[in-house]
Amino acid sequence: MNGIAIINKPSGMTSHDVVDAVRRRLNMRRVGHAGTLDPLATGVLVILLGQSTKFFDKFSGFDKAYEATLTLGLTTDTSDIQGKILKNSPYGHVSRKQVEETFQKFVGEIEQIPPMVSAIKVKGKRLYQLARSGLVVEREPRPVKIYSLGLLEFIPPFVKFFVECSKGMYVRKLGEDVGELLGCGACISQIHRTKVGPFLIENSVALESFDESHIRSWPA
Repeated sequence: MNGIAIINKPSGMTSHDVVDAVRRRLNMRRVGHAGTLDPLATGVLVILLGQSTKFFDKFSGFDKAYEATLTLGLTTDTSDIQGKILKNSPYGHVSRKQVEETFQKFVGEIEQIPPMVSAIKVKGKRLYQLARSGLVVEREPRPVKIYSLGLLEFIPPFVKFFVECSKGMYVRKLGEDVGELLGCGACISQIHRTKVGPFLIENSVALESFDESHIRSWPA
């Protein structure tokens, strides 16, 4: 069985958990995913089946789009709401206009330091594996591109926004950096991937509803 499936990943599962679920559902081993989503995150996860797994690089290289919620005044060790709280700070001085102006500073080509809780390998070890051991290692900034970044809803301490970006851009790190510029710190409390290349959330299927009828041929 060859092809791809566009799954709407539920919160609380790793991307590998979704792969395992698809393997069991289809009773096949050669299944992979293109582009990791954190357990906190939901949304578009491209699943590769059979011969289509060899197109991993093509799929992982697609641009992405997300909707996410930032919680102002809360800094954690993972840059998201599931991490250990490092600091609580006042955020009452932050206005809608300040948020919009700060967002614009990140649009375009920027350099971003990958978070410790990421799948990047350093000396053969995933960063998240090192982080679980309590280690923090030096990470080199990486060039990424943000095509658009805008405010959807401002109800302090919650800031809902959308972002369209190149591969390799970490929404959690973006949220942390925005919070730092706003002077109150922040972490991501919700994240939803709405697009991977040409694949939209509207065309995805919930994991519990997935079956063979949702497999698309690839190359198309």
